[in-house]
Amino acid sequence: MQLDGKTIAILIAPRGTEDVEFVRPAKALTEAGAKVVAVSLEEGTAETVNQDLDPGSTHPVDAAVSDVSASGFDGLVIPGGTVGADKIRGSAEAVAFVRGFFEAGKPVAAICHGPWALVEAGVLEGRRLTSFPSLATDIRNAGGDWTDAEVVVDQGLVTSRKPDDLEAFCARMIEEFAEGPHAGQRRCA
Repeated sequence: MQLDGKTIAILIAPRGTEDVEFVRPAKALTEAGAKVVAVSLEEGTAETVNQDLDPGSTHPVDAAVSDVSASGFDGLVIPGGTVGADKIRGSAEAVAFVRGFFEAGKPVAAICHGPWALVEAGVLEGRRLTSFPSLATDIRNAGGDWTDAEVVVDQGLVTSRKPDDLEAFCARMIEEFAEGPHAGQRRCA
């Protein structure tokens, strides 16, 4: 399989990550042969949501962000969900964890409101990406070039707008993770 031997972290907030944006990428990565590690702000379980309103499902957390670093992973996925993404970007440990992937040139995939963590990490200068449309101004203010597209790939950074884009997002994410580190990813660190 494409990702045999690779370990991919996927961030999940204790509550508020969009269910489908967590579940579908995790499933695609597992089917491609990767070991997927759910990383959260705290140990235990995390509760997802559907469209930020309705309860989603409960998922086990494999590791607290305070106990891991980018060096232990081959790539990172940052799902959306307005509330969950806001909790992630509000955590200094989570933001440092995200930044570590860019410093190491490792691929990162973020969807919907997930790019808020990239804004906070200060890694968007000169990067082309997409997100949920309401983040466009935040991304531009952080030096990124926001575009409205199903999926955007820029030197190991994969981004998409919303759950409707998940098929393209997952396919491109797997390609970038299979390629491994990207020298162009480091230019933003």
